[in-house]
Amino acid sequence: MKTKYALITGGSRGIGKAIAKQIAKDLGYHILITYVNNDEAANATKNEIETETSVRCEVLKFDIANRNQTAEVLESWQENYPESIIEVLVNNAGVTRDGLFMAMSENDWDQVINTSVQGFYNVTKPLITPMIRQRFGRVINIVSVSGVKGTAGQTNYSAAKAAIIGATKALAKEIAKRKVTVNAVAPGFINSDMTEELDEKELKKIIPANRFGEPQEVADLVSFLASKKANYITGEVININGGLH
Repeated sequence: MKTKYALITGGSRGIGKAIAKQIAKDLGYHILITYVNNDEAANATKNEIETETSVRCEVLKFDIANRNQTAEVLESWQENYPESIIEVLVNNAGVTRDGLFMAMSENDWDQVINTSVQGFYNVTKPLITPMIRQRFGRVINIVSVSGVKGTAGQTNYSAAKAAIIGATKALAKEIAKRKVTVNAVAPGFINSDMTEELDEKELKKIIPANRFGEPQEVADLVSFLASKKANYITGEVININGGLH
């Protein structure tokens, strides 16, 4: 019997951290979280998960936008844990580099696209085959309201997340018969590092629920999609945005 893991990219802070903790609590998966820079946050999340649950949590430091680095780390992990399988993948990592398109630098465009789109390919591609082989798996992509409806000042981020929405729907059709589901979760404004500089008072006026969401609310939804209760849900984009359409 293989040891089952859930991997959450960008899982050391914010929404990713909340997702990692909830999946551990609800579903009992051992946890892998990836991160790029913040060793302190990654280790704190690891300690919290291992203290609050009975599962193991491991941290993997690499940049998902770097294909060779990603392949090297994932292959090394699988070689070290041959009796383990990553059964749930949450593609959560993302970056923003906001600004009007006419003034956007190539670097600001590339960083956002590479992290979300190339990162999706780099992480998902090697992990899909084992899921298909064992005829069970979950791929859950964290997208954004920006990818659903477009947001001024976020042409790069909107494009990146819209690309992942398209990939979600296409991949879901390719592998549904193998009992591997692929879904996307599209948060609106959620209290996190990515929204702390926004004018919450003004933005609440355009949100019917009149508040920002909490990472825990996103985590509860993702945990449900990762569970066997969601066996018949695939190819969906589920909005969690307080009615912001």
